[in-house]
Amino acid sequence: MFIALPSRDKAPLRWATPLLFALLWGSFIAAVLLPDAQQRQLVLNWGALSSGLNQPAAWVDAARDGTLGRLVSALFLHADWSHLLGNLLFLLIFGLPAERAMGPWRLLGLFLLGGAAANLAAVIAIGSPDRLIIGASGAVSAMIGAYLALFPAARLGVVLPLGLYLQFVRAPAALLIGLWAALQLIYTFIGPAFGAVAWSAHLAGFAFGGAFALLARGGIARRLRRRRGY
Repeated sequence: MFIALPSRDKAPLRWATPLLFALLWGSFIAAVLLPDAQQRQLVLNWGALSSGLNQPAAWVDAARDGTLGRLVSALFLHADWSHLLGNLLFLLIFGLPAERAMGPWRLLGLFLLGGAAANLAAVIAIGSPDRLIIGASGAVSAMIGAYLALFPAARLGVVLPLGLYLQFVRAPAALLIGLWAALQLIYTFIGPAFGAVAWSAHLAGFAFGGAFALLARGGIARRLRRRRGY
């Protein structure tokens, strides 16, 4: 498990990460309260289709009938509790420090655009006409990529099980996130739940988040200077 170590920046917590947390949690609770048939219909109507955007004409049709919006709506649907809780945990670990640096509006843009780009990558990679892509894993992966770009020298706390005890150690974030990214790449081809998990979405989201943070670093630096009174 990763634990983000506290920053020396004492700025108050922003609102975007808690808002996203509440939306992901609330949408899942609302879905599980529906009858099974309505739950399935919800996923069919709002999950991202795993084909249909491989031709230019399909993009025009998808924009006209609203299908393109499912790349975003799919972020707020999850298969089960483990799927949801894993995304919520990583959202808090990497979203809060990223938001303190880039601000809430950039973080929201990162989550929505990064998640849509990740889902699109999965749609293209899978290509099968009968698959649906759901979950915020791609958007959360974008936050991980942005965190690495913003804090390349940061250290993360890691809880390691050592026999009957848990040991807390500090390790470079670049090393831990690099290992995580390498696993996503391996799992894309031979990983567990092959074909049932859109590993390509994780990789695409991660790359999008890193690029997003690097492109926005000028604005982020100006924001930090204003906040600190420089």
